[in-house]
Amino acid sequence: QVQLVESGGGLVQAGDSLRLSCTFSRGTFSSYRMGWFRQAPGKEREFVAGISRTGDSTDYADSVKGRFTSSRDNAKTTVSLQMNSLKPEDTAVYYCAAAWFGSRWIADAMNYWGKGTLVTVSS
Repeated sequence: QVQLVESGGGLVQAGDSLRLSCTFSRGTFSSYRMGWFRQAPGKEREFVAGISRTGDSTDYADSVKGRFTSSRDNAKTTVSLQMNSLKPEDTAVYYCAAAWFGSRWIADAMNYWGKGTLVTVSS
């Protein structure tokens, strides 16, 4: 069973940067496309960023384009999310997810999930 463990969350001020990491284990990392999703209190889980199996293609939600960057290291089986110019509305629990099939960046298409890491951005 694939395991995903996120790290790097915390409390920051608006305008600050934060880097999230997700460690993948118990599977073939390069076989999975990896996504980042987030869920704010009282809201549904939403797509944030996704990266292809080789790392040569990325997708981002409009709300984070130009501020967030996703990358992966297949040798180290890790995926990262660099978050710059953070805003209070970025406050959420951030989840790492892995998908074996398909190409859509929706929660239902992801096969495995981490437990999440909390990011809080104060104004």
